[in-house]
Order: sequence, then C-alpha cells, then structure tokens
Amino acid sequence: MPGIRTSTTATRPGTTRTTTTGRARSANGNDAGFTFQDLVVAYFDCRRTKRNTASALAFEQDLERNLAELHESIEDRSYQPGRSICFVITRPKPREVWAAGFRDRVVHHLLYNRIGPIFERSFVADSCACIKGRGTLYAATRMEAKIRSITQNWSRRAFYLKCDLANFFVSIDKRILFDLITRKVSDPASLWLAETILFHDPRPGAQVQGSPSKFALIPPHKSLFNQSPDFGLPIGNLGSQFFANVYLDELDQFVKHRLGCRHYVRYVDDFILLHESQQQLSAWLSEIRNFLPARLGLKLNDSKTILQPIDRGVDVVGQVVKPWRRTLRRRTFNDAMRRMGVVPDEETFTSANSYFGLLRQTSRSHADRAQLAKVVMHRGHVVDGRFTKAFRRSA
Repeated sequence: MPGIRTSTTATRPGTTRTTTTGRARSANGNDAGFTFQDLVVAYFDCRRTKRNTASALAFEQDLERNLAELHESIEDRSYQPGRSICFVITRPKPREVWAAGFRDRVVHHLLYNRIGPIFERSFVADSCACIKGRGTLYAATRMEAKIRSITQNWSRRAFYLKCDLANFFVSIDKRILFDLITRKVSDPASLWLAETILFHDPRPGAQVQGSPSKFALIPPHKSLFNQSPDFGLPIGNLGSQFFANVYLDELDQFVKHRLGCRHYVRYVDDFILLHESQQQLSAWLSEIRNFLPARLGLKLNDSKTILQPIDRGVDVVGQVVKPWRRTLRRRTFNDAMRRMGVVPDEETFTSANSYFGLLRQTSRSHADRAQLAKVVMHRGHVVDGRFTKAFRRSA
C-alpha cells in the first residue's frame, strides 16, 4: 500500500511486533491521526503541574511554533522522544527517577487522553493510582470499607494477605505490555505512538544529575541502567504510570475473577487480599506466585509478604487501619516531625501544609495535627484553630 511500510520484529516466543511508518488510516477510511486540537488539550493538561519547570518555560517561549512542529512530527511519524534527566530521591527510600522533557510529557498526555479511557473502563474498581479519583485516600477508604464488610464492623475475625512485587518497574517486559495494548487499541496512530514511547530507551544521552554517592544507594538490580532494552519503565512519567496499570490489570483480573477474591485493593505494586480463612489466603498466595512469572515475568518480594489477622492493623498507602480508626503510619509521622524540626525556613510553610494534608486524610488525627502544629508555630508560622493549615509568616 503506497505510503505505508511495515517491518516485523521478533519479540517473545510466539509473538511479533509490527512497526508501521507513514500516514495510516483507520479501517473505515477516516484519518485516525491526532489533530492539532488534541495536542493543544494535551499541552494544557501537562502544564497544570509542570508549568514553572525550566523545560516548560523553554517550550512556552515559542509555544505556537513548538506545538506546530511537534504536531507535524507526530503526523509524519518522525517524532522521537528527547533527552531525559535522571536523578535519585532518597525519601521515603532511594529511588531512580527519570524526568522527560516538557515536549515529551505533552506527548504522553496526548496518548493517555486517546487510549486511557479505553483501558480504564475495564479496570477493576479496586485498582488505584494514576486514575482520576483513585489516589491514596481512595485506596485507604476503600480498604477500610472492605475490612468493615468482611469483619461485620470488627465483630468477626478475618485475615489479610499483603504482597509487594519485587523490582516492579525495572522488571516490566515491554513486549508483553505492548501485546496487552494491541489487544484493545486498533487505531494505527495510537499504536505507533504507544510503541514509540514504550520502546524508547532513555538511557543513551540521559542527563544524570546528582552525586555518584546518591546513585550508589540504588542496588544494581533496581537500576534501569542495568536492564536490557526490552525491560523496565522509567519511574517519573505519566506514560510509565499508565502503562504500569495496564500491565497489572492482568493481575487484578486474575485475583478478582479467577481466584474469586471479593475483598482486594491494589495501589501500584502493593496489593492486599482479605478473607475469613487464613488457609484460603495461603492457597491464593501459592496461585499468585505461579501466575506472576508465567504471565507477566514478575515475582513477589517474599520479605514483604505478610499474612496475619486484620485486628493487628492493616498498613495501606502509609495509613494503618485498625478497629474504628485510620491513623498515619507511626514511622511516617515520626519522620515528618523530625523533618519539620530541621527543614530550612523557606520550606517550612510548604512542608507543613503537605503534612497537614496527609494527616487530614486519616480519620483519627487530631492529636497528631496538634503535635505538628506546635512545631510549626515554634518555627514562627501561624496555624488555624483546627490544626489543618499553616499560614505564611508575615513580613
């Protein structure tokens, strides 16, 4: 067909990956590409949280031309992701972060706006993170509701199984992931863009920021630098977060429909199953251990697998659910108090309100908020009477 070239590349055994170049059309003959209006919408979505970054300011200096050139490169299939910045964060634990440029983040939003709803319609309601309205508060309150249901408001004994996936993001097999995408997406333009983003290797030419001592904190098997090109997603981009949910939807469907677990919540790579029988949870754990490597090439972190009675407290997204209350994890609160005592003056206001917001998500936090308020007021800031918000220090 004139204007279209295809090449078939071997992937995992029994599958192929097809790359299409040139202008593509949908099956009914209508142009299936992205419009300039689609790109403008993606730009506004992206700048909500990234507008004041250096990359965003540089892009906006000549916004119209940059958007036009970006749209043209997507239309003629010449678009390639640019250089990423790699750095290490140490809280709550050392982690490698990859920050794409603003131009590429706009493209991530463009793809997500097109195919995100297709997948999210089929996601189970117990899948959280990177889904509108399903953040940490949603995960915590949903888990609390499920606990109250299975224990009949804490009047019956039940158990929970908490699991964590080992080295999740660097273990994702891109070939399996792209196969999952092709099952639901038929639009050639979307498939091409998804493949371009997914199989882009950010390591060559990456701008590495930070001291070598910080990068030394990352175990070699957890670093994207040490993975083969077809494995691992960079942490820090919308595309990676969305792709992770697509990947783990296979686990969600297995737990809910194959195992028949009614009470289940997953937040990124942490998930919890509830049941009245400890033996049933043990049997499910065995089946999950078999399913993960066979279907997704993943495995559990055995050192973080917990099976115990619910009434001891269930730790979910940093909150601990106990009879009739949800509180912030003590380690998190103690770290917050220590940090508020030493944080630079110019960061006190933003840090305080961040912690106040975190505490407000719990159902039993007045005493913790009062303790935090004392530290904030000692640092010279004003706190409202309900201990929910700090105000800037007057000049």
